[in-house]
Amino acid sequence: MFIVLPVLITVHIIVCLLIVFVILMQRPRSEGLGAAFGGGMTENLFGAQTTNVLVKATTWLAVVFFAITLVLSILTSKGGGAKTAIQESLLSAPVPQASASPSASPVASPAAAPASTTQSAPSPAASPAASPSN
Repeated sequence: MFIVLPVLITVHIIVCLLIVFVILMQRPRSEGLGAAFGGGMTENLFGAQTTNVLVKATTWLAVVFFAITLVLSILTSKGGGAKTAIQESLLSAPVPQASASPSASPVASPAAAPASTTQSAPSPAASPAASPSN
């Protein structure tokens, strides 16, 4: 079981690269990258029906890509039972306890402060109602 996952990932990467290569080899309306490889190279390689061969190859590679993706997702979700060393160390670490009071040292409240240190509120300036309006 341990060797299946790396083999599937390797096949997945190869399929991804093949999909990119096959898509780039297809001829769009304006000739695209297929013309850059010598124009008729794909016709010489695959015959006169190059478009059909490349479309079928793209379809099959896409099916294989999605199938491998599905299998990889199932295998990685089922293999979640084994914990890594980092997960084990985090699970075995002690959890810090929350204290009942928000701070360790008591803070003097403003009401308990001596009267000499408190400042009186400045007197308000003339209210707008008392000032003449234009």
